Formats: sequence, C-alpha cells, structure tokens
Amino acid sequence: MKKYNFNAGPSMLPREVIENTAKQILDFNGSGLSLAEISHRAKDFQPVVDEAEALVKELLDIPDGYKTIFLGGGASLEFCMVPYNFLVKKAAYLNTGTWAKKAMKEAKLFGEVVEVASSADANYTFIPKGWTVPADADYLHTTSNNTIYGTEMRKDYDVPVRQICDMSSDIFSRPVDVSKYDCIYAGAQKNLSMAGVTIVIVKEDALGKADAVRKIPTMLDYRTHVEKGSMFNTPPVVPIYTALENLRWIKAQGGVKEMDRRALQRADMLYSEIDRNKLFRGTVAEEDRSVMNICFVMNDEYAELEKPFFEFATSKGMVGIKGHRSVGGFRASCYNAQTVEGVQALIDCMKEFESNH
Repeated sequence: MKKYNFNAGPSMLPREVIENTAKQILDFNGSGLSLAEISHRAKDFQPVVDEAEALVKELLDIPDGYKTIFLGGGASLEFCMVPYNFLVKKAAYLNTGTWAKKAMKEAKLFGEVVEVASSADANYTFIPKGWTVPADADYLHTTSNNTIYGTEMRKDYDVPVRQICDMSSDIFSRPVDVSKYDCIYAGAQKNLSMAGVTIVIVKEDALGKADAVRKIPTMLDYRTHVEKGSMFNTPPVVPIYTALENLRWIKAQGGVKEMDRRALQRADMLYSEIDRNKLFRGTVAEEDRSVMNICFVMNDEYAELEKPFFEFATSKGMVGIKGHRSVGGFRASCYNAQTVEGVQALIDCMKEFESNH
C-alpha cells in the first residue's frame, strides 16, 4: 500500500532528494568516504555550502548586503539569538500561535517587549488585523505560518520598523520581499531539509547594534557565523547537503513561484472538500487559512466519528494527519514536496468515509 506523508515536521521530502542524499552518505563525491563521516573542512564540502548559499540568494531574490548561514539548535534557539543580537530597548511581537508566544517569552529576558496583537483568546483561529507597531521598536517579530493552528500570513507587512520573521514552515513556498527584513530564520525540517539545520538570512549592517547594552556569547553572535561562513564550529553536514539537494530541486521545478502555484492548487483542492463534505469543517478564518498546514475537525454532530475516520484514513495510507493535541481533529501538512496525487488520495478518503456514514 502506498503511503502519503502529511507529517507536520520532520516532513516529506522529494524522493530524488532523499535518494541523492543516500548516495552521498554511502560515498561522497567518489571520495570513498561517507558524507556522514567527512570533515566539514574537507575541500569537497565547502562547495556544498557555497552552492546552497548561492541558491538561497537566487531563489528568494535576496538583495546585496545579506548573508545566509547554516546553524544548529532549530528555530527555538533563534528565539533567543534574535533578541540577543537585535533587541536594544524595545521589540514588538505579533502573537499568532504557540511558536510566536515562545519567541516572545525569550525576548522578555533581554528587554521590553510589546505584544502588538494576539489571537490567543480565540485559540489562534485568525491573524489579528488593524494593529500598529511602535515607531521606536527595534524590530517587529512575526511568525509567517502557524503549523499547529493552520493560519498563515501570505504577505510581507509594511510597518515603520525593520522586521524579523520565523518562516520555518513556509520558507521557499512563496516569494518574499527579503529587503523588508533584518533577519529571516527557519528550522529546515518542514520545507527544506531533514531536522538538524536552521537557515538564517541576516542583514549584515543590522548586526552589532546590541553591543552598547550587552556582551553576546561567541556562539550566539550572528557575526561569528557570518565571518566564519557557517564554519565556526562543526555544522550539521548531512542536513546541509540535503538542503542543497532540495534547493536544486526547487530551482529545477521552476522556483518559488512554481512552489506557490502548487501550494495554492493543493490547498484549494483540500479546502474545497472540507467545505463541501458534511462531516468536516475548517478550524480557522477562511481569509487566514494556511496553504502549508490544513487543519480541520469533524462537525459537532459527527464528533464521535473522529477516531473512526482517523483509523479509516490510516488504513488507506494517510500518514501524519492527526491534529496537534491543542487543537484536535486533523492536520494535513502540504509542504513543497507534497503532490496533487497525495492530496487527492486524502480527498478520496474523505468522500468514501462520508458515503459510508
């Protein structure tokens, strides 16, 4: 039976990316050594980092003055590194979900934090509108896509301050105006690579401003990694290589504009079925629906069918569709590697289950 991977992260990767990585794990570039056992300073590995950085710049149309670095620690470490490096007096945060809230908690250790808006009272079922950012804030921090609740900001805001964004679960899925940001970061295990590497895009002339208020530990200073080209300490070699293969794949498929087209197509298919099918309903405001993480539940009158549907879908090869424990129901994560075939298979499950009940 064919399996369809809807896991929220670590998530589905293109098959050729997995296969190419596997080949290099067995024998990296004909060296007779595994990618998993070579030194990050081996002459054959530096070109991997160089090409990956070049592809990030090309695919996201990054202007001059930015540097891409590959770090460990996941987005959770960036929750700390961002205020360490950028918060001088005051930071503004838009609270749209669990990860935004965690980022805000860390920032409070370093200075004043203003919550410009929150949808927590509505269990994060929408993206707040009509908020303002203090003009004296050092930055506005946002979380572009909310994996747990299924909301997404599909635009770059126009605000009077520089922006920092956690794009862990939708980076490379749509065009982004990088020039509006001082820093973009993303844990790679949702839309770029396997777990173990974090991509950070940072504006070089934005660094160093926090020196007046604090000393930054060497490992937590972005300048350390910019200056050393991600090689200050041993980087996660295999995940970086997988990221390179995935960046090559995205380019070969037509770049982020094509990823955006496919994402919208998949989302339209699945949301249309959710809205049509009498058994199910979406969980968030329609105008804020994520195209990466599509969340839905049983309609109230069919609540007792939640477990039977999960078991039925699992028996049909659907993997990872159970919703986060804080939301319940179901979540179909449709990152770049997800196919129309996979989404159609889930839709067919929903239709068959409806006809049976």
